[in-house]
Amino acid sequence: MYRFLETIKLKDGLFYRLPYHQQRINRCFAFYFKDCKAPDLAAFLLDKDFPKSDVYKCRVLYDVQGFMDPEFVLYQMKHIQTFKIMNTILEPFCCKPADRSVFEELFALRGHADDVLLVRDGLLTDTSFANIACFDGVKWVTPRHPIIYGTQRAYLLKEKMIIEKDIQLDKLHQYKKLRLFNAMIEFGELEIEIGLK
Repeated sequence: MYRFLETIKLKDGLFYRLPYHQQRINRCFAFYFKDCKAPDLAAFLLDKDFPKSDVYKCRVLYDVQGFMDPEFVLYQMKHIQTFKIMNTILEPFCCKPADRSVFEELFALRGHADDVLLVRDGLLTDTSFANIACFDGVKWVTPRHPIIYGTQRAYLLKEKMIIEKDIQLDKLHQYKKLRLFNAMIEFGELEIEIGLK
């Protein structure tokens, strides 16, 4: 049975970007569980007992039968400064699969680097756990075809804080900075000067 995951940021009792998580759940049900109505994430979470202070990673697994009990884990951001370039044939996912083994296998090949920077057909996609954006001196651009279409990526595109563009690996040196972001890491919290190892 297909099983999927939403990771939601919970800070001081507030769940972040729930409409964007719901949109992804809706897409998932439309694709995988066409005969079933997508459950309401906000109603599900707000009915639960959840932490009201500090920053937590809220993990919600779901399948055709609906949501499973959420897990709340106190969050601490990873320290990322170096990458190993890794080629991949992974195709984009419309939803976030619960099985992360393919990403864990790629991450395990990072050597002495902090993470892997994934490349498909010569184009940047993501890291093992985050979407990316590169700064060209004027604007922030994010890969047109990432492997995971993240909820914060959707938010940043709607707010016109980033734009989509193919980012060629052999043109990466033309960019000044790289940002990693996901449901837990806000845009600008994790920024690296470009100079990959």
